[in-house]
This record gives sequence, structure tokens and C-alpha cells, in this order.
Amino acid sequence: MDYRKDLSIVISLYNEEESLTELISWIESVMDREGYSYEVIMVDDGSTDGSWNLIRKLSEKNSNIRGISFRRNYGKSAALYHGFKSAEGRVVVTMDADLQDSPEEIPELYRMVIEDGYDIVSGWKKQRFDNKLTKNLPSKLYNWTARKITGIKLHDMNCGLKAYRNEVVKNIEVYGEMHRYIPYLAKNAGFGRITEKPVQHQKRKYGVSKFGLERFVNGFLDLISLWFLSTFGKKPMHFFGFTGLVMFLVGGFMTVWVIAEKLIQQGRGLDFRPVTEQPLFYLALLAVILGFQLFLAGFICEMISRNSSERNSYKIREEIR
Repeated sequence: MDYRKDLSIVISLYNEEESLTELISWIESVMDREGYSYEVIMVDDGSTDGSWNLIRKLSEKNSNIRGISFRRNYGKSAALYHGFKSAEGRVVVTMDADLQDSPEEIPELYRMVIEDGYDIVSGWKKQRFDNKLTKNLPSKLYNWTARKITGIKLHDMNCGLKAYRNEVVKNIEVYGEMHRYIPYLAKNAGFGRITEKPVQHQKRKYGVSKFGLERFVNGFLDLISLWFLSTFGKKPMHFFGFTGLVMFLVGGFMTVWVIAEKLIQQGRGLDFRPVTEQPLFYLALLAVILGFQLFLAGFICEMISRNSSERNSYKIREEIR
């Protein structure tokens, strides 16, 4: 496949007016030194400062700079989705606009994709200059959980500095808050050659971090959602049916046990508690009812899945006719 550029650099930004001129100058110097043909796609995610006006001026000076401006703040996933959609480079690099990602890392990331054959090369900020309590510690916990659930051995899955083979970004859909899990999305799409490279982390020079507790919590919820959909999205009955069957059988066994125990004690002339006075009986009935409902939910999800337009959507690497 022919590509119009060697590199597409996608930058998602929100109120980063102070850093843009310096960032573009730094990127230009690296690109000119290495001799790459390139484009910089700057996606303004509804900034309320002068970021978009500055992008206009920068693009007038350099035709390699392109811009997309949202009417309001939609989030990083939306920005990356449109950036990926517009990218024409053989390798697509994503980075943040706050100068904490160094453009000096781009040539080696490019080489690892082109020469070493990786689908994704993710940056790993081994030495960070963020607040240890509010950002570094939650980040380590998050990445440990992500490694366990996804099976992808990355120390910094949420690092903004990444390089992708073009066909990777054209075959995944980034939505919601799933930009954190692009390597997992790529793995599920059949792009399994994923590695990481230690990269330099710069101290934030301008502005303030947009990271907060809400984003940290949402990250875990999104990870669970993505795992569930990728595992059971095309076969929901495997989850709901199995869970419902187990609950139904456990509840049925408990019901039989309670009734049988009552009949045995009654037959021996011993004192016994009426079945309806035993909490275990109602727990057993609850388990039976929930099991039945989960089984029905599995059938409903299965019917929805069969009627989905994505039911036979599979990624084909190559076809010989």
C-alpha cells in the first residue's frame, strides 16, 4: 500500500496555547533533521483559549500542519478517532501537546515499527516527574491491573506517546474513553506485535494536568467493560447462560435440601422448622429466579447479537484471488 507521508503525528489538545509554538518548532527540527515527509494533525478538543487561532497561524507557515477543531470538549478518544481517520502516514505517532512527550523519541519509534516489524510501540516513562501520590501511584496500580486483565505486558499502557502501523489505526474504533486501551483494541483486532520503549518524560512547563480521580475510576470501569465486550460480545449466552445455569442448579439443590431435611425430621417425629420460616429457603428461591432471569437475558442478548450488523465483521489481513 502506498502512503502519502512517512509520518502522521496526531496531537490531541485542550487549552494548550502556551506550549503549541514550542512543540511545533521542536517537531519541525526533528523532522527536518531526519528527512521525513510528515504531517502534524492537531485536534483541538473544544479549547476555550486561543489554541485554535494559533493552530491556524502555524498551518499558514507550514503546510504540513493540519487542524481539526471540535465545537465542544468531547474527550481524547474522539480527538484520536478523527486524527486516525485523517492520517495518511505510513506510521502514525500520537503525543500530547503539553511538552511532556519529547519529539526526539519519534525517529526510534518509527524505526521499530518499520524495521523491527512491530504493530505498536508504546512509550514507557520509567522516570516520571508527576506527583507521586496523586498520579504516579494510581498509574502503577492501573497499569498492573491492565496487564493482568489484557495480557499485554506494558508498564505504561496509558502513555500518550505511541507509534502505530497505519493499518492498525484504520482497523480499530476508538470511542468513549477507550483511548487508554488502544493496545488492547489492536490486540483484539489481530495486531499482536506490541512492545514498549523507555522514553524521556519532561516536567510540565505550562498549564495544569487534566488527570483526576474521576478519570482514574472511569479507567478501571472502561477496562472491565472492554474486557467483557471483547470476551462475550459475540457470544453473550456463554456468560449469562452459564451464570444462570449455575445459580439455578445451586438454588434448586438448596430448595430440595431444605424440603428433604424437613420431611426427614418430620418422619422421625423430631421437632422441625416449617420450610417457610427458614431464610435458606428464600435464598434458594431467589437463586432459582435469578438463574432463570439470567438465562432469559442470555437468550435475548444472543438474539440481539444475531441481528447486529457487526455479527460477521472480521478483520482480513490479506486475500488471494
